[in-house]
Amino acid sequence: MSRKKTENPFFPMNRKEMEEKGWQQADFVYVCGDAYVDHSSFGAAIICRLLEAHNFKVAMVCQPDWNNNASIAEFGEPRLGFLVSSGNMDSMVNHYTVAKKRRQMDAYSPGGVIGKRPDHAVVVYCNLIRRTYKHTPIIIGGIEGSLRRLSHYDYWADKVRRSILLDSGADLISYGMGEHSIIEIAEALDSGLAVQDITFIDGTVYKTRDEASIFEGVRLPDYEEVRDNKEAYARSYAIQYRNTDPFTAKRLYEAYDGKMFVVQNPPSKPLTMAEMDAVYALPYTRRYHPSYEKAGGIPALQEVKFSLTSNRGCFGECNFCALTFHQGRIVQVRSHESIIEEARICTQDPDFKGYIHDVGGPTAQFRRPSCQKQLKYGTCMHRKCLYPKPCPNLDVDHSDYLELLRKLRQLPKVKKVFVRSGIRFDYLLADPDKTFLKELCQYHISGQLRVAPEHIRDSVLSKMGKPEVSVYNRFVSEFDKMNHELGLEQYNVPYLMSSHPGSTLKDAIALAEYLNRHHLSPQQVSDFYPTPGTISTCMYYTGLDPETMKPVYVARNPHEKAMQRALIQFRDPKNYDLVHEALVKEHREDLIGNGPQCLIRARRQGGAPRYQKNGKNTAKPVHKAKSRSH
Repeated sequence: MSRKKTENPFFPMNRKEMEEKGWQQADFVYVCGDAYVDHSSFGAAIICRLLEAHNFKVAMVCQPDWNNNASIAEFGEPRLGFLVSSGNMDSMVNHYTVAKKRRQMDAYSPGGVIGKRPDHAVVVYCNLIRRTYKHTPIIIGGIEGSLRRLSHYDYWADKVRRSILLDSGADLISYGMGEHSIIEIAEALDSGLAVQDITFIDGTVYKTRDEASIFEGVRLPDYEEVRDNKEAYARSYAIQYRNTDPFTAKRLYEAYDGKMFVVQNPPSKPLTMAEMDAVYALPYTRRYHPSYEKAGGIPALQEVKFSLTSNRGCFGECNFCALTFHQGRIVQVRSHESIIEEARICTQDPDFKGYIHDVGGPTAQFRRPSCQKQLKYGTCMHRKCLYPKPCPNLDVDHSDYLELLRKLRQLPKVKKVFVRSGIRFDYLLADPDKTFLKELCQYHISGQLRVAPEHIRDSVLSKMGKPEVSVYNRFVSEFDKMNHELGLEQYNVPYLMSSHPGSTLKDAIALAEYLNRHHLSPQQVSDFYPTPGTISTCMYYTGLDPETMKPVYVARNPHEKAMQRALIQFRDPKNYDLVHEALVKEHREDLIGNGPQCLIRARRQGGAPRYQKNGKNTAKPVHKAKSRSH
């Protein structure tokens, strides 16, 4: 879209900037919990640029004061409606650790300061709008609206909440990535259609009091039933999960008090390569709004400024990941030309130092659907592509991704191209051609490769939807062998998770023994976080596996969770008491003592643990490995 050189390239953030563009009224006002960053890694930027490309005028209200009605009225009433999102993260995840402690930094706020958005930001913003604009259409989007589109378990309140559509008072949810649905919504409103009549768009959720108007819908258990009955909740979730594919999904709906019905239309169709290219070719400035400069900018931009999005969607289907509910299982990709053009733009940035930090997406090496059937028939409803074993129909091919990486390596000014998105080691092992593994080790990592086995007990891995530990062990062997052949000293760093549903204290001890045998010492550990939209969260809340309806052990007691976490970091002196308690509780005193298999030393006479002079536990020093921290 062409602009005069003197025109402010950003969307207006106040009335003065809107008037400078010659607008009397915006078509849409986008209310966002994040600061305004005009980069394609930020959902708000994509949606606003896409609307702009379709000739709609969009103004931005970012991080409004939710205690001040006037903060939402900066631009007056928009011609077509308000768009509302919490930003790139669920506001509750943004605010709280898994221990429900307040975080000390918000990477999506100016200078990283906290407190710029409320808890449950979408609900608060929508109610703020409704106090002033009683009838103006409100459309929810983004991760918070997408994953809370139907009744859902809220970990922070420890209860089942209603659809966010009802709690917010909004009219529609545009769920998933939203490019298709938001343009259809905008064009429908622009044609004069009332928002209450927009009930036909894929990728949307609407509400109605007329059950008879719901065309070919599958009725889920009522809200009151899933609120009061955990088995009903698990059954409802299982139906929802089986209806996340855009080609096979049914229309779903649930009743509230038998009077109001929340209806989820099937997901939008995946973007074609041409559509993906068009989205990423929009005229992003790739900067945060200049008004944030004095506060120190927006930290989250630094993480992605020189990274390249290659794909969307993931057929890996880890149970603790919400990608199936949000982006879906069908992989969508950009063309090489599109990605290389963005890389060239990166190299022209004054801050570019020669390093492309990442080329990937949810899973870096997924550059094609898992099989040819998906784009015609959709993904299998009762079968996974990689779990428990790779499907016989799985198309394993790294050649396209390899070619892309080779082209990027050859660009002028590029010194190194890193791959830091997740690598599926089971998919990599399924490829008989080892060229990708070789070039990954040779060119695209620097000392460490992070992969995600998550655990080592097969009983726990089965609840995670991850491959057996033997697969991970085989990958480590192949990785070490390849680095030896290349003459490189590089390490595999495992991502590990504690307290996932299915993990007992015995399982946590087994993981600690594995780490001890393999000389691994994680510095940080990811404790399972029950966020909306995942199979694992359903397990955590209900104690049932929604796929089989069989009971699952869940560690809910904070002290047991602390012991499981401490066992992964058994060498840290601060964890000695928790590790000692766990070993005694499980009658594993054989792991307390001086032997090489022991996790901790016995206490000295008087009760104090034995440490070296440097304050470390007297266990043998080992290579330090990192894992995720939430």
